[in-house]
Amino acid sequence: MRLPVADRLDRFVRERLRPLRVEASAPVDIAAWPVPGEPVPFSEARGREFRPLRVGAPWGTPWSTLWLHVTGVVPRDWDASEHHRSELLVDLGFNDQSPGFQAEALAFRPDGSIVKAVSPRNAWVPVEGEVDLYLELAANPTIPPESHWRPTHLGDGPLPESSPLYTLRRLEIGRIDTRVEHLLLDIEVLAGLAEQLPPSSPRAARIGSSLSTMLDAIDPDDVRGSVERARAILAPVLSSPAAASAHTVLATGHAHIDSAWLWPLRETIRKCARTFSNVLDLLERHPDLRFACSSAQQLAWMEEHYPAVFARIEEQVRAGRFVPVGGQWVEPDTNLPGSEATARQLVVGKRWFLEKFGVETSEVWLPDTFGYSASLPQLIRLAGADWFMTQKISWNQTNRMPHHTFWWEGIDGTRVFTHFPPIETYNAELSPAELAHAERTYTDHATGTVSLAPFGWGDGGGGPTREMVERAHRQADLEGSPRVTLGAPRDFYESARDEDPALPVWTGEMYLELHRGTLTSQVKTKQGNRRTERLLHETELWAATAALYGDAPYPHELLRRAWRQTLLLQFHDILPGSSIGWVHREAEEAYAALAIELEEAIGASLAALTGPGTRTLTANSAPLPLGGVGAGAVALSPPPRAATRLTATAEGGWVLSNGVVRAVVDAEGLLVGLSGPSGRNALPEGARAALLRLHPDYPDKWDAWDVDAHDRARARAIDLDRADTIVAFVGDDGAGVVSATRSVGASTLTQTLRLAPDAAGIDVEVRVDWRETHRLLRMVVPLEIHADETRAEIQFGHVTRPTHTNTSWDEARFEVVAQRWIHVADSTYGVAIANDSTYGHSVERSLSVSGAVVTTVGLSILRAPTFPDPHADQGRHEMRFRIRPEATLTDAAEEGHRLDRAERVVLGGQEVRPLVACSTDGIRVLTVKLAEDGSGDLIVRLHEATGGRQDGRLTFGIPFATIDEVDLLERPLDAALHRADTDAVDLTLRAFQILTLRCRPARTTDPGPRRPTERQI
Repeated sequence: MRLPVADRLDRFVRERLRPLRVEASAPVDIAAWPVPGEPVPFSEARGREFRPLRVGAPWGTPWSTLWLHVTGVVPRDWDASEHHRSELLVDLGFNDQSPGFQAEALAFRPDGSIVKAVSPRNAWVPVEGEVDLYLELAANPTIPPESHWRPTHLGDGPLPESSPLYTLRRLEIGRIDTRVEHLLLDIEVLAGLAEQLPPSSPRAARIGSSLSTMLDAIDPDDVRGSVERARAILAPVLSSPAAASAHTVLATGHAHIDSAWLWPLRETIRKCARTFSNVLDLLERHPDLRFACSSAQQLAWMEEHYPAVFARIEEQVRAGRFVPVGGQWVEPDTNLPGSEATARQLVVGKRWFLEKFGVETSEVWLPDTFGYSASLPQLIRLAGADWFMTQKISWNQTNRMPHHTFWWEGIDGTRVFTHFPPIETYNAELSPAELAHAERTYTDHATGTVSLAPFGWGDGGGGPTREMVERAHRQADLEGSPRVTLGAPRDFYESARDEDPALPVWTGEMYLELHRGTLTSQVKTKQGNRRTERLLHETELWAATAALYGDAPYPHELLRRAWRQTLLLQFHDILPGSSIGWVHREAEEAYAALAIELEEAIGASLAALTGPGTRTLTANSAPLPLGGVGAGAVALSPPPRAATRLTATAEGGWVLSNGVVRAVVDAEGLLVGLSGPSGRNALPEGARAALLRLHPDYPDKWDAWDVDAHDRARARAIDLDRADTIVAFVGDDGAGVVSATRSVGASTLTQTLRLAPDAAGIDVEVRVDWRETHRLLRMVVPLEIHADETRAEIQFGHVTRPTHTNTSWDEARFEVVAQRWIHVADSTYGVAIANDSTYGHSVERSLSVSGAVVTTVGLSILRAPTFPDPHADQGRHEMRFRIRPEATLTDAAEEGHRLDRAERVVLGGQEVRPLVACSTDGIRVLTVKLAEDGSGDLIVRLHEATGGRQDGRLTFGIPFATIDEVDLLERPLDAALHRADTDAVDLTLRAFQILTLRCRPARTTDPGPRRPTERQI
């Protein structure tokens, strides 16, 4: 309700009270040095020539840095008092946007030690006596995150020729009257609370009466002298305790710092220094505050670039007040990274926290990511974590999650305690409105009494402020409000986990009904990630094999650095394609540099394994046999079959046939028939597959993030079903090829259908010179299959999704993720569609003219959003797909690995048997590497891949002294598998179970073509 006294109160606060907070001010002298290029450390800046600068001066072209040297004296007549303090008051030219999206500064003492940061809601630095400070000003441009319909070039990089963005409005010493400050907070909390209460509430009436009495008691000629009397009048309503049944909010300080987004990585490092210095200052002033920090990468930056800040963080970690959480290297996307990368976020992050702080993080902390893979619960538990926290699911457009505290069950049946804070923000200010919202929206009052609230300025950093802590104190036990307790996330978990032993269960993926476009935006970044993940896998596999077969050196340092770089680039605004162009340009450069290093390492390992020679060998790094070469082996490939037959049809099209697959192509280069050995046509009669469709793509709000259903319905397929030119031929490799060039607007597309002599499916290659904006390019494949559900690859398994739209949950899932493949099948027949770099998929049902059910798979290939990067996806692209008829789930995985380029042709002298092999395709060895601790032990990570219990035998190329089941961090597990003196292990895995083995070598042997000895244990 709005209080009757509200207008009077607002005017009093605005015009009479707030101006009294600064009782007096004193000038300072200012000198400036503009950095000519990229930021420099304090040690370099201090020795430069600083020139005088005045308040009112413009400063800061986009992304530039200005150093200020500020000197002055706190007036001697400002005597020390418990009711006053002195501060340097700063206004860099702040606007009304949130902190972190505009100018910021960091204050240094002359010795280079950091005091704290300056931002719009934290615009002060403590001073006393003589003032001698250096301020590093960052002219980060304001790129409003809500302005996704206004393209801007501010994210392209530094613009030194531009006009200054900011004007230095204020820089002076201020004397702060803390009594006025506290009265302002008293009024804010009480008035804010009253607005959340029902109009008929006695509590609201009493608050209104007290505020009115307080205003009456103010002496208009001596407002400052009336402050203590005013606070005394409000004290009774501020001390009235909360109801016994009031909800409890466990508030933990937090600063959600995006590792890149509307700023580049280099600026994130400075944002972390600014935020953490503010937090450290606040922790020293408020002993009851706890601060949760989630990303190991950000703390590693502090250790490297700001060691003094890191040392202070270490002290507060030991004191239990600066609390590492989350256990991951960064807060990643969870849909797009592959299996091992998703595990490595936990492996690398948790190991770093353990090594640097001796802290075992107990939760996975992912407040802001765009959907949650159903593989996560098992990985969370295998990493030694107890629970999971997220927030973003509150952004669902259509359906609300039914619970806030629940068990989340993954694809293998593992359950993890999960909390979704009902305050519905990870940047809370602890306002009465936010707390009331938390209590109103909490769905589990019948069984739970406590929820979590991460508070502090975030996204661009900033963290908690003293005002937020004061609000928490005032609302700790306040009638009409939830109770607020300051604490660490672990305090919440320990309070909440035992409240109800029979929590509800959510099974499978947690699909975010928003930001579906992140599965497609910035395809070059996604391709760089896919390629790098494969190269990392190959580097580890072949280097471990070479090390154990021939004592070759293992590239520990390269892999450590490459994994950290890759994991950083999987941050939830980089890999999804939702950052400024500067970020994606640097990501693609980083991927290219990693590719060179990793290719060199792979070449060296394979050369060591195969020895000198001129035999043409195929190295298969996939967990399945490919082309006659076993998983993890290097061997001669069998010769291909006879060349594919290419024959013309009377209708002007062609038939491609290799004895296994028959593909019929029409005169426009589109598939109109596709069959395997049985002869059943996978396509509906009269339908065309691999048809490229162009959709308008104007999201309602979030440009790079979203694709909306209304645009999906407005396809302009007619623009891309005609060929400008078309050629058909049999290539030198014996493959039958039909290649069509199409055009739309300023873009050209070359679509090639290719059937290799030994292929079980047809390849579709798309080369695009893309010049569109706000267009979505999709490829559709209609299948005459009555499929009630589809299966799509995710990390360490697959998920099953319905093809119908019976419920609002089904209808909202119109764009879904698949990693390398999607499989569509009825009870007797299936088709696999694999890809090399596409993640966004759709599945729709319809009826053919004959009444048969048609299941149509759509693949989102390219987008062209203009915010935050107006150049997103422009340029040349290549992507490949394979459509395989009569495919099983294993066939689908096989085609996915083929397109992932798991086969590598090398020249050498000898074949190499697998270091690790499994007797069944249903159990797949995904990772073979040496242990993270440098011991030389072999680490093997495998999983059940079909969704059912599997028995299998794992055999090794050398014997091992011991083989033990371990967790993701390669530590022994209680009551786990243990074998001694063996080169084989019999396994039974449940559906989608992940198993990690640590194998201590007993001896080494020479590589050779012979198979490992199978010995029963």
